[in-house]
Amino acid sequence: MATLVASRSFTDLNTLKFEPVETAPPSVVPDTNIYGIEFRDYTNAVTERQKQVEQFYKTNHELQTYEFVQKQKEHWLKFDKKVMSVWEAAELLNELVDDSDPDLDLPQIVHLLQTAEACRKAHPKEDWLHLTGFLHDLGKVMSHEAFGSLAQWACVGDTFPVGCAYDKSVIYHRFFEGNPDKHDPKYNTELGVYTQNCGLKNVDMSWGHDEYMYQMMVKNGCLLPRAAHSIVRYHSFYALHRDDAYHHLLDEDDKEDLAWLKAFNQHDLYTKSHTLEDVAQLKGYYMGLIHKYFPTEKLVW
Repeated sequence: MATLVASRSFTDLNTLKFEPVETAPPSVVPDTNIYGIEFRDYTNAVTERQKQVEQFYKTNHELQTYEFVQKQKEHWLKFDKKVMSVWEAAELLNELVDDSDPDLDLPQIVHLLQTAEACRKAHPKEDWLHLTGFLHDLGKVMSHEAFGSLAQWACVGDTFPVGCAYDKSVIYHRFFEGNPDKHDPKYNTELGVYTQNCGLKNVDMSWGHDEYMYQMMVKNGCLLPRAAHSIVRYHSFYALHRDDAYHHLLDEDDKEDLAWLKAFNQHDLYTKSHTLEDVAQLKGYYMGLIHKYFPTEKLVW
Protein backbone atom coordinates (compact mmCIF):
# COMPACT_ATOMS: atom_id res chain seq x y z
CA MET A 1 0.00 0.00 0.00
CA ALA A 2 1.33 3.45 -0.87
CA THR A 3 2.37 5.74 1.95
CA LEU A 4 -0.35 8.22 2.86
CA VAL A 5 0.53 11.72 3.96
CA ALA A 6 -1.99 14.34 5.07
CA SER A 7 -2.25 17.33 7.32
CA ARG A 8 -4.83 16.51 9.97
CA SER A 9 -5.57 20.19 10.64
CA PHE A 10 -7.60 20.76 7.47
CA THR A 11 -11.17 19.72 6.70
CA ASP A 12 -11.45 21.02 3.13
CA LEU A 13 -10.63 18.19 0.73
CA ASN A 14 -9.06 20.62 -1.73
CA THR A 15 -6.36 21.62 0.78
CA LEU A 16 -5.25 18.05 1.50
CA LYS A 17 -2.14 16.69 -0.21
CA PHE A 18 -2.00 12.90 -0.49
CA GLU A 19 0.30 10.52 -2.22
CA PRO A 20 -1.59 8.19 -4.59
CA VAL A 21 -3.52 5.29 -3.13
CA GLU A 22 -2.90 2.01 -4.91
CA THR A 23 -5.96 0.71 -6.70
CA ALA A 24 -7.32 -2.72 -7.58
CA PRO A 25 -9.54 -3.51 -10.57
CA PRO A 26 -13.12 -2.43 -9.74
CA SER A 27 -15.63 -5.26 -9.46
CA VAL A 28 -18.43 -5.87 -11.96
CA VAL A 29 -21.60 -4.14 -10.76
CA PRO A 30 -24.85 -6.15 -11.12
CA ASP A 31 -27.97 -4.49 -12.52
CA THR A 32 -30.82 -6.44 -10.85
CA ASN A 33 -31.84 -7.01 -7.27
CA ILE A 34 -31.81 -10.45 -5.67
CA TYR A 35 -35.43 -11.15 -6.61
CA GLY A 36 -35.20 -10.00 -10.24
CA ILE A 37 -37.88 -7.35 -9.66
CA GLU A 38 -38.03 -3.58 -9.58
CA PHE A 39 -36.00 -1.97 -6.78
CA ARG A 40 -37.86 -0.46 -3.83
CA ASP A 41 -41.13 -2.18 -4.72
CA TYR A 42 -43.36 -1.52 -1.70
CA THR A 43 -46.65 -2.16 -3.49
CA ASN A 44 -46.47 -5.93 -3.80
CA ALA A 45 -46.78 -7.60 -0.40
CA VAL A 46 -46.86 -11.13 -1.77
CA THR A 47 -43.57 -12.39 -0.37
CA GLU A 48 -42.89 -12.89 3.31
CA ARG A 49 -39.98 -10.48 2.96
CA GLN A 50 -42.25 -7.71 1.70
CA LYS A 51 -44.80 -8.37 4.43
CA GLN A 52 -42.01 -8.01 6.97
CA VAL A 53 -40.96 -4.71 5.40
CA GLU A 54 -44.52 -3.37 5.58
CA GLN A 55 -44.81 -4.25 9.28
CA PHE A 56 -41.44 -2.61 9.87
CA TYR A 57 -42.63 0.70 8.42
CA LYS A 58 -45.88 0.61 10.35
CA THR A 59 -43.94 0.47 13.61
CA ASN A 60 -41.40 3.02 12.40
CA HIS A 61 -43.97 5.59 11.30
CA GLU A 62 -46.05 5.28 14.45
CA LEU A 63 -43.18 5.58 16.94
CA GLN A 64 -40.69 7.99 15.32
CA THR A 65 -41.89 11.17 17.04
CA TYR A 66 -40.06 14.45 17.60
CA GLU A 67 -39.73 13.63 21.30
CA PHE A 68 -38.40 10.15 20.57
CA VAL A 69 -35.68 11.59 18.33
CA GLN A 70 -34.51 13.98 21.05
CA LYS A 71 -34.14 11.09 23.48
CA GLN A 72 -32.17 9.03 20.98
CA LYS A 73 -29.80 11.91 20.27
CA GLU A 74 -29.18 12.36 23.97
CA HIS A 75 -28.40 8.66 24.37
CA TRP A 76 -26.35 7.91 21.27
CA LEU A 77 -24.40 11.11 20.73
CA LYS A 78 -22.42 10.65 23.94
CA PHE A 79 -20.26 8.24 21.93
CA ASP A 80 -19.54 6.15 24.99
CA LYS A 81 -20.65 2.78 23.62
CA LYS A 82 -17.46 1.39 22.11
CA VAL A 83 -13.95 2.17 20.86
CA MET A 84 -13.08 0.37 17.64
CA SER A 85 -11.86 0.84 14.08
CA VAL A 86 -14.00 1.36 11.00
CA TRP A 87 -13.16 -2.12 9.74
CA GLU A 88 -14.12 -3.69 13.07
CA ALA A 89 -17.48 -1.95 12.79
CA ALA A 90 -17.92 -3.32 9.28
CA GLU A 91 -17.21 -6.83 10.52
CA LEU A 92 -19.96 -6.47 13.12
CA LEU A 93 -22.39 -5.93 10.27
CA ASN A 94 -21.68 -9.45 9.04
CA GLU A 95 -24.31 -10.44 11.58
CA LEU A 96 -26.99 -7.92 10.58
CA VAL A 97 -29.71 -8.15 7.91
CA ASP A 98 -31.74 -4.96 7.33
CA ASP A 99 -35.43 -5.69 8.05
CA SER A 100 -36.56 -2.61 6.10
CA ASP A 101 -34.94 -3.54 2.79
CA PRO A 102 -37.11 -5.28 0.15
CA ASP A 103 -34.11 -5.62 -2.18
CA LEU A 104 -31.51 -7.40 -0.06
CA ASP A 105 -31.45 -10.13 2.57
CA LEU A 106 -27.68 -10.47 2.93
CA PRO A 107 -25.34 -9.22 5.69
CA GLN A 108 -24.66 -5.50 5.50
CA ILE A 109 -20.91 -5.71 4.87
CA VAL A 110 -21.83 -7.20 1.47
CA HIS A 111 -23.89 -4.12 0.64
CA LEU A 112 -21.15 -1.76 1.86
CA LEU A 113 -18.69 -3.24 -0.61
CA GLN A 114 -21.24 -3.47 -3.41
CA THR A 115 -21.94 0.24 -3.03
CA ALA A 116 -18.31 1.26 -2.62
CA GLU A 117 -17.22 -0.71 -5.68
CA ALA A 118 -20.02 0.77 -7.77
CA CYS A 119 -18.85 4.24 -6.75
CA ARG A 120 -15.29 3.30 -7.69
CA LYS A 121 -16.31 2.03 -11.11
CA ALA A 122 -18.35 5.15 -11.91
CA HIS A 123 -15.93 7.67 -10.36
CA PRO A 124 -12.48 6.04 -10.32
CA LYS A 125 -10.63 9.24 -9.36
CA GLU A 126 -12.97 10.25 -6.51
CA ASP A 127 -11.56 8.05 -3.77
CA TRP A 128 -13.47 10.05 -1.15
CA LEU A 129 -16.67 8.76 -2.76
CA HIS A 130 -15.43 5.16 -2.68
CA LEU A 131 -14.90 5.42 1.07
CA THR A 132 -18.24 7.16 1.50
CA GLY A 133 -19.87 4.15 -0.13
CA PHE A 134 -18.14 1.88 2.34
CA LEU A 135 -19.05 4.04 5.34
CA HIS A 136 -22.61 5.03 4.54
CA ASP A 137 -24.45 2.23 6.39
CA LEU A 138 -21.99 1.61 9.23
CA GLY A 139 -24.30 3.36 11.67
CA LYS A 140 -26.43 0.22 11.60
CA VAL A 141 -24.09 -1.16 14.26
CA MET A 142 -26.54 0.43 16.71
CA SER A 143 -28.71 -2.65 16.19
CA HIS A 144 -25.88 -5.04 17.04
CA GLU A 145 -25.92 -6.62 20.49
CA ALA A 146 -22.52 -5.05 21.21
CA PHE A 147 -24.30 -1.68 21.11
CA GLY A 148 -27.42 -2.76 22.97
CA SER A 149 -29.50 -4.17 20.10
CA LEU A 150 -31.43 -1.04 19.16
CA ALA A 151 -34.71 -2.07 17.51
CA GLN A 152 -34.33 -1.91 13.74
CA TRP A 153 -37.34 0.37 13.30
CA ALA A 154 -35.24 3.00 15.11
CA CYS A 155 -32.09 2.31 13.11
CA VAL A 156 -32.78 1.49 9.46
CA GLY A 157 -35.24 2.36 6.71
CA ASP A 158 -36.14 5.60 4.93
CA THR A 159 -35.72 8.74 7.01
CA PHE A 160 -37.92 11.86 7.09
CA PRO A 161 -38.05 15.14 9.02
CA VAL A 162 -39.80 15.11 12.38
CA GLY A 163 -41.30 18.24 13.92
CA CYS A 164 -43.23 19.15 10.76
CA ALA A 165 -45.83 17.64 8.44
CA TYR A 166 -45.00 14.29 6.84
CA ASP A 167 -44.87 14.66 3.08
CA LYS A 168 -47.08 12.24 1.15
CA SER A 169 -44.06 10.99 -0.79
CA VAL A 170 -42.72 9.22 2.31
CA ILE A 171 -43.31 5.50 1.75
CA TYR A 172 -46.25 3.95 3.62
CA HIS A 173 -47.49 7.43 4.46
CA ARG A 174 -50.79 6.01 5.72
CA PHE A 175 -49.05 4.59 8.78
CA PHE A 176 -48.39 8.11 10.10
CA GLU A 177 -52.02 8.17 11.19
CA GLY A 178 -50.87 6.29 14.26
CA ASN A 179 -48.16 8.85 15.08
CA PRO A 180 -49.31 11.43 17.67
CA ASP A 181 -47.24 14.18 16.04
CA LYS A 182 -49.46 14.02 12.95
CA HIS A 183 -52.36 15.24 15.08
CA ASP A 184 -50.40 17.84 17.08
CA PRO A 185 -50.72 21.40 15.67
CA LYS A 186 -47.21 22.16 16.89
CA TYR A 187 -45.78 19.57 14.52
CA ASN A 188 -48.27 18.95 11.71
CA THR A 189 -47.89 22.10 9.60
CA GLU A 190 -45.59 22.37 6.59
CA LEU A 191 -42.86 24.14 8.58
CA GLY A 192 -43.76 22.91 12.06
CA VAL A 193 -40.96 23.93 14.45
CA TYR A 194 -38.70 25.11 11.58
CA THR A 195 -38.38 28.21 9.40
CA GLN A 196 -38.37 28.56 5.61
CA ASN A 197 -35.06 27.40 4.07
CA CYS A 198 -33.51 26.94 7.50
CA GLY A 199 -31.15 24.26 6.18
CA LEU A 200 -31.22 20.54 6.88
CA LYS A 201 -28.48 20.99 9.47
CA ASN A 202 -31.20 22.63 11.60
CA VAL A 203 -33.80 19.92 10.95
CA ASP A 204 -34.25 16.80 13.07
CA MET A 205 -34.66 13.65 11.02
CA SER A 206 -36.27 10.42 12.17
CA TRP A 207 -33.63 8.63 14.20
CA GLY A 208 -31.48 6.12 12.40
CA HIS A 209 -28.08 5.02 11.21
CA ASP A 210 -27.64 8.01 8.86
CA GLU A 211 -27.59 10.65 11.59
CA TYR A 212 -25.60 8.49 13.98
CA MET A 213 -22.85 7.77 11.46
CA TYR A 214 -22.68 11.40 10.35
CA GLN A 215 -22.30 12.58 13.94
CA MET A 216 -19.73 9.85 14.60
CA MET A 217 -17.66 11.09 11.65
CA VAL A 218 -17.79 14.66 12.94
CA LYS A 219 -16.92 13.57 16.48
CA ASN A 220 -13.86 11.67 15.26
CA GLY A 221 -12.56 14.42 12.97
CA CYS A 222 -13.22 12.68 9.66
CA LEU A 223 -11.49 14.50 6.79
CA LEU A 224 -13.97 13.63 4.06
CA PRO A 225 -15.48 16.63 2.21
CA ARG A 226 -18.86 18.16 2.99
CA ALA A 227 -20.57 16.28 0.18
CA ALA A 228 -19.50 12.98 1.74
CA HIS A 229 -20.91 14.02 5.11
CA SER A 230 -24.16 15.01 3.42
CA ILE A 231 -24.38 11.67 1.61
CA VAL A 232 -23.93 9.73 4.84
CA ARG A 233 -26.43 11.92 6.69
CA TYR A 234 -29.21 11.92 4.08
CA HIS A 235 -28.78 8.86 1.85
CA SER A 236 -31.95 7.33 3.36
CA PHE A 237 -33.94 10.57 2.86
CA TYR A 238 -35.67 9.28 -0.28
CA ALA A 239 -38.48 11.83 -0.11
CA LEU A 240 -35.82 14.45 -0.86
CA HIS A 241 -33.42 12.90 -3.34
CA ARG A 242 -35.93 10.68 -5.15
CA ASP A 243 -39.18 12.67 -4.94
CA ASP A 244 -37.85 16.24 -4.52
CA ALA A 245 -39.97 16.89 -1.44
CA TYR A 246 -39.05 19.19 1.47
CA HIS A 247 -37.23 21.76 -0.67
CA HIS A 248 -38.75 24.47 1.53
CA LEU A 249 -36.33 23.36 4.26
CA LEU A 250 -33.16 23.39 2.12
CA ASP A 251 -30.50 26.09 2.22
CA GLU A 252 -27.92 26.78 -0.49
CA ASP A 253 -25.43 24.21 0.84
CA ASP A 254 -28.14 21.53 0.78
CA LYS A 255 -28.99 22.38 -2.82
CA GLU A 256 -25.33 22.09 -3.84
CA ASP A 257 -24.91 18.72 -2.11
CA LEU A 258 -28.13 17.30 -3.56
CA ALA A 259 -26.50 16.51 -6.90
CA TRP A 260 -23.95 14.23 -5.24
CA LEU A 261 -26.70 12.71 -3.09
CA LYS A 262 -28.72 11.81 -6.17
CA ALA A 263 -25.66 10.39 -7.92
CA PHE A 264 -24.74 8.29 -4.90
CA ASN A 265 -28.23 6.82 -4.71
CA GLN A 266 -27.71 5.12 -8.06
CA HIS A 267 -24.77 3.22 -6.59
CA ASP A 268 -26.46 2.56 -3.24
CA LEU A 269 -29.79 1.25 -4.52
CA TYR A 270 -29.05 -0.45 -7.81
CA THR A 271 -26.12 -2.62 -6.66
CA LYS A 272 -28.07 -4.88 -4.31
CA SER A 273 -27.78 -8.48 -5.49
CA HIS A 274 -26.37 -11.86 -4.55
CA THR A 275 -23.15 -11.01 -6.41
CA LEU A 276 -20.64 -11.07 -3.55
CA GLU A 277 -17.53 -8.92 -3.35
CA ASP A 278 -14.20 -10.50 -2.36
CA VAL A 279 -13.70 -8.96 1.08
CA ALA A 280 -10.12 -10.20 1.44
CA GLN A 281 -9.12 -8.79 -1.95
CA LEU A 282 -10.67 -5.38 -1.32
CA LYS A 283 -9.71 -4.89 2.32
CA GLY A 284 -6.29 -3.39 1.62
CA TYR A 285 -7.70 -0.70 -0.67
CA TYR A 286 -10.37 0.43 1.77
CA MET A 287 -8.05 0.24 4.78
CA GLY A 288 -5.82 2.68 2.92
CA LEU A 289 -8.71 5.09 2.42
CA ILE A 290 -9.76 4.78 6.05
CA HIS A 291 -6.24 5.73 7.12
CA LYS A 292 -6.24 8.63 4.68
CA TYR A 293 -9.45 10.23 5.86
CA PHE A 294 -9.55 9.43 9.60
CA PRO A 295 -7.00 10.90 12.06
CA THR A 296 -6.71 7.72 14.14
CA GLU A 297 -7.44 4.02 13.73
CA LYS A 298 -9.49 3.57 16.89
CA LEU A 299 -12.62 5.72 16.98
CA VAL A 300 -15.30 6.42 19.58
CA TRP A 301 -18.76 5.07 18.82
